[in-house]
Amino acid sequence: MLGRKLGGELYKLRVAAGKTQQEGAAALSATPTKVVKMESGSVPMRDPDIKALCELYEVDADVLHRMRELARRDRDRRKVKGWWDDEQSVAAQVEYISTEDAALSIRQWQMALIPGLFQTPEYVRAMGVADLSWDDMDRIEEVVATRLKRQARLHAEDPLHIHAVIWEAALRQLMGGPKVMSRQLNHLCELSELPNVRIQVLPFRAGAHPCVGGPFSILSFGEEGAVDVVYQDTARSTIWYEDAAEGSDYASLFARVAGSSLSPYDSVQFIDSVSKGLTE
Repeated sequence: MLGRKLGGELYKLRVAAGKTQQEGAAALSATPTKVVKMESGSVPMRDPDIKALCELYEVDADVLHRMRELARRDRDRRKVKGWWDDEQSVAAQVEYISTEDAALSIRQWQMALIPGLFQTPEYVRAMGVADLSWDDMDRIEEVVATRLKRQARLHAEDPLHIHAVIWEAALRQLMGGPKVMSRQLNHLCELSELPNVRIQVLPFRAGAHPCVGGPFSILSFGEEGAVDVVYQDTARSTIWYEDAAEGSDYASLFARVAGSSLSPYDSVQFIDSVSKGLTE
């Protein structure tokens, strides 16, 4: 995210200066491809290259300093190696998991499933059995182990803060049967006691709501200059929104659906009542 933020800033500076990518490449004694890669944020950036471009674009010293600092933080972040790098079972999710690990907080809207960071092992196994693409029990257990590693952030010394709004449908869906689902709902109630976890339920009786388009997560970061990132996982593709305007739109959507939901206290009471209804 930091690299793409820096690349976007370089692009804006070039356009404002009326320069072409070819002119930028000439200043770097490189090909236009290098400028394209820098502006997309796909490569780490060296201070001499940033200095050369900023001189071409005639920006002041304060802007140059800010760009260098952003580049330094980006380089430092790229060097970090996480446990997920050696996990073959998460190859398809490595970008999201690494992004989640860097996040300071997450706002998440879920319609049909319990949020992944809240799922019990039994709930994950039930999803695996239902998903025909997970045809190997070892594969399912690998997914369970990965999910538990991700959940450890909720209990870390510097924990991940998560505010989840869950539609009532996710609570009513009997994933794995009544016993599995009851334990899952009880687990939600337990997690709600953590100071870094905020859970709200949007009940059916709330009627129409603004988030009918599907679930999404808004990931926020501590680094200066890092914009919020919105993540949507669909049946056919994964969508990332890293534009500040789009991030603001989704933040507004989340605020509206949270405002239509039960309070955290009433949500826990509601979840507990659904759980008791499964065991009675």
